[in-house]
Amino acid sequence: MIEDDNISEIPAVASSAPEKKGGLNAKVFVIGIPLFVIQLVAVYFITANILLNKMSEKAAAAESAEEGTELHDSDTLANVELGKFIHSIDDIIVNPAGTKGKELLLASVAFDLRSEENKLEMEGKDILVKDLVISVLSSKSVVLLGNTSYRDTLRSEIQNKLVEFLPNIGVNKVYFSKYIIN
Repeated sequence: MIEDDNISEIPAVASSAPEKKGGLNAKVFVIGIPLFVIQLVAVYFITANILLNKMSEKAAAAESAEEGTELHDSDTLANVELGKFIHSIDDIIVNPAGTKGKELLLASVAFDLRSEENKLEMEGKDILVKDLVISVLSSKSVVLLGNTSYRDTLRSEIQNKLVEFLPNIGVNKVYFSKYIIN
C-alpha cells in the first residue's frame, strides 16, 4: 500500500508546477506588429518623397548639363544648320589602352561647326585637334571602343575636350566617318 500512496502523490506534485504557455506572447501582436507597420510606412514615405526627388533632381541637372555641352549659345538643333561647316580629320590610327600595340583603331572624325570662322580656326589648329582626339581614343580600352553603344559617350567626350581646349569654337556635333578596330 505504501507503493500506491507514492504513485498518487506524483501527479499531485506535477500538477502544482507552473504550466508553460505555447506560442507567441500577446504583446508581440498588440505592440510589435503595429509598430513594424508604422516603420514600414515611414520608410516608404522617406524613400518616395525625399530620396527619389533628390535623385530625379540630380538626373535632371546632369541631363541639362549634357545638353548645355552640345549647344552653348542657347541655340537649339532646329535653329542650327547641320552639315554646313564640316572639318574632318581622316585616318587617325591609335593603340587602345592596354593592348601593348597589338591592336589598332583606325578612325576618321568629323566636326560639325557653327560658322565658317570656326572651321578656319580649327583648320589652323589641326595638329592640336588631332592630338586631342588621339589622346581621348588611346585612353580607352578595346572593350570600350568595341562597344557600339559607347560611341555616343565617346563623341560627347571628344566634343567636351575640344570645347575646353578651344572655347571659341562652336561644335554642333561630332561624327565618326570611319571606325575600325583590328
